Amino acid sequence: MPRPERRTILGIGVDATSYEDATVHVMEWARRGESRTVCLGVVASVMEARESAAYRAALESADMVTPDGMPLVWMLRGLGARQASRVYGPDLTIAVLRASEAAGMAVGFYGSTEDVLDRLITNLLRQFPRLEVAFREAPPFRPLSREEADAAVRAIGKSGARILFVGLGGAKQDLWMAEHRGRVPAVMLGVGAAFDFLAGTKPQAPRWMQGAGLEWLFRLATEPRRLWRRYLRQNPRFAFLAVKQIIGARFS
Repeated sequence: MPRPERRTILGIGVDATSYEDATVHVMEWARRGESRTVCLGVVASVMEARESAAYRAALESADMVTPDGMPLVWMLRGLGARQASRVYGPDLTIAVLRASEAAGMAVGFYGSTEDVLDRLITNLLRQFPRLEVAFREAPPFRPLSREEADAAVRAIGKSGARILFVGLGGAKQDLWMAEHRGRVPAVMLGVGAAFDFLAGTKPQAPRWMQGAGLEWLFRLATEPRRLWRRYLRQNPRFAFLAVKQIIGARFS
């Protein structure tokens, strides 16, 4: 399978993929029983990777980094990947689950809370009644002991899940996947807030706001205490640096 066209955005490689292309890659890796990682790139992840060597290494080691946020899509197009389109976590999750059900591929879910997982899996099984959910776990909101971490890896392997959706949020999930690449015998997708959105425990931004690159504003309005620092500190810096990179690319 040819690799999607890739561009470097502020030092971080992002793939100009699509739902269809990403799903094909995930399913092929899963059929071969490979341990792979798929990260969903947003402004926050690009900016955090510029400040954290460990996180930058996690993104660089990923088998695919999709443009989950519209600003990254616009950057890809501005850097020459004209066909770039958004690959949004909740929609990618649905696309992969649809393909998994059709192929009889077992899936698993790791992250969030038991209540969210209950609602998420109930909703998904209504939509995909033949889907095989082989694994689910909501780890505690604290660093795991070595014994706990090893037990989770063993449980995932024993379950037979070939695709694992990871919903630990932000950099935490990407770092977890990088740490367990080669140990977890599944394709790992860090889909973050998709667990909450598909479970119905958090509202999604209207499609017009998503398409206009304003999803951050909707999420800021719904979760101001948790997100204000991320968006108000990182978004202006990203915009300045992105414009600088585009101008530099045009004149180079």
